[in-house]
Amino acid sequence: MCCAAWEAEPPRPGPPTPARRTIGFGAGHMAGPCLQPRHHPARWKNKLVDVAELLCELYGRIPPLAGAAVDGLSAGELAEEPWTGANPVGWLVWHLARVQDHHVAEILDTEQLWERGNWASGVGLEADPHNTGYRHSPEDVRAVRPESPGILLDYLDAVQSRTVGMLRGLGAADLDRVVDRRWDPPVTLGVRLVSIADDSLQHAGQAAYARGVLVARRLPGDSG
Repeated sequence: MCCAAWEAEPPRPGPPTPARRTIGFGAGHMAGPCLQPRHHPARWKNKLVDVAELLCELYGRIPPLAGAAVDGLSAGELAEEPWTGANPVGWLVWHLARVQDHHVAEILDTEQLWERGNWASGVGLEADPHNTGYRHSPEDVRAVRPESPGILLDYLDAVQSRTVGMLRGLGAADLDRVVDRRWDPPVTLGVRLVSIADDSLQHAGQAAYARGVLVARRLPGDSG
């Protein structure tokens, strides 16, 4: 799988679509009550749901998955392509943290944590707020070289802490607030939060798979 097929698109109303191929249902396809055509905006009608608790549960699943994917890997393994042209474990975890940092900072109208922390130097990059991994070329991907799992998880923990602080103050009425008018229909806070979590969980799953490939490669008798 090429690098572009695993990258996130810029903020959009629905789930991100890979740049070089389409996976899943086509636009407008309905497959049960929980799936809507992408042109149809979500509406958050159930005011009895504890929105903060639900979203914290959803986002709380991201760090353990990312941590399990990078646990015990060396700097070389974090930057190693599981196969030619596939995104490394380290890049995937870096990218999911960058997307969440970027998008939540935009929601809060504040600067990204990436800009004022020391994490950029720990992965071999400048603290460029525009560099989230979107549209990375293979050379760009290979430039992301985390020095350890710790630098990735420290950054993700900081991002997660700010996100959860925001989520704990939300109620159902907040989810219909428009946060991005660059799309038609405009994107609501609820849709944006689901999109961020969806992107993070997909990349965490990819990182787990990539880790499995690296581990299998080192098994006795493996010729890969």
